[in-house]
Amino acid sequence: MGMFERDTEIYRNRDALRGDYQPDELVGRDSELERYKTALQPVINGEQPNNIFLYGKTGVGKTAGTRYLLDHLVDDAAQYDDIDLTVKMLNCDGLSSSYQIATRLVNKFRDDANQISTTGYPRATVYDMLWDALDSCGGTVLIVLDEVDHVNDDSILYQLPRARANGSLSEAKIGIIGISNNFSFRDNLSPKVKSSLCEEELQFPAYDAQELIEILQQRATVAFHEDVIDEGVIELCAAYGAKDAGDARQSLDLLMKTGDLARDQDTDVITDDLVRQAREALERGRIREGISGLTQHGHLVLYALLTLEQQGQTPVRSRDVRPRYTKFAEQIGVDPLVPRRMRDHLGELSMLGIITSVERNEGRRGGTYREYSLDMDISMVLTALEETVESVGVHESVADLVSQETTLTEYT
Repeated sequence: MGMFERDTEIYRNRDALRGDYQPDELVGRDSELERYKTALQPVINGEQPNNIFLYGKTGVGKTAGTRYLLDHLVDDAAQYDDIDLTVKMLNCDGLSSSYQIATRLVNKFRDDANQISTTGYPRATVYDMLWDALDSCGGTVLIVLDEVDHVNDDSILYQLPRARANGSLSEAKIGIIGISNNFSFRDNLSPKVKSSLCEEELQFPAYDAQELIEILQQRATVAFHEDVIDEGVIELCAAYGAKDAGDARQSLDLLMKTGDLARDQDTDVITDDLVRQAREALERGRIREGISGLTQHGHLVLYALLTLEQQGQTPVRSRDVRPRYTKFAEQIGVDPLVPRRMRDHLGELSMLGIITSVERNEGRRGGTYREYSLDMDISMVLTALEETVESVGVHESVADLVSQETTLTEYT
């Protein structure tokens, strides 16, 4: 027998829990898909497509819903002789300029032997190549720009929707679908781009626990053998997912991690207890990953907030985090950041889900401000901040949580 043996006790098809798995039917998104379908209807009528802007948090089905509907649209359009439909999807993660997007779109229309370099051309030349590629393709072309909020300039978002009106295109009718999980991205677009790109706006809200149960049950039926999952496991994964901002991706990751633990522990049943173990392991990994990407000042701001949390002083305003952050910075001989830059770090921590930020409104007299508190298990965060704690010293509030081996430098 070889070193590796195939085990099939738990999973029938583990890939069904992955993010790129496309189920035959999308559950939990009926009303959103209905509105989306209406926005795409002009394509099947042979008319100029709508430009559609789709937004919502990560893991709420925006990309999956888009792929699902466009797959159906392509199949259905093939039944009509007068519709020649082409769909091109581009993920903008890692692309920060319109130039980069334009060059990649040109290459999507060209064969492998005829690709262009992604640098070195004047922007006008790249746009001309793009118009040529689109007109050569002809018919109706839908361009999907996923994670479009990564783009820092909106030139391409202005040029594409207006290409036909501006005379750059004569053969192709194009529609843009922009997908974003940044709600403020739309507000930062220039008015002329907003009016053309956001003809049809669709928001995908977070999933509630019941919708997550439907999604998990659908995938679990494909992924696991019968009678492997204990009663209540799906509901527990969904409840955690609903608590984690209604993110289906996180719920599916949790269910997969639970299945993996069952396989590792050589048990033939997935239990609630395994779900809790899996959640702790994922949480620890997420904290470690989020914190490792922060700058030194990000670590100091987080350590300051953590000690205030431990002393029962949160939720707390940034101005009340500042004295302790300043003290920690001085402790290791670095200049503290100005208040606004320190607040940026609190904002980043909040975006990563490590801390919670709540906006308060005190009316005309007090104005609006934010209050912050820690959203994660303190001992997990402390472990991830080990190097910072070591260099700054152990604050008295967390002395009992830090192992005795660390040199204790107490101060308030």
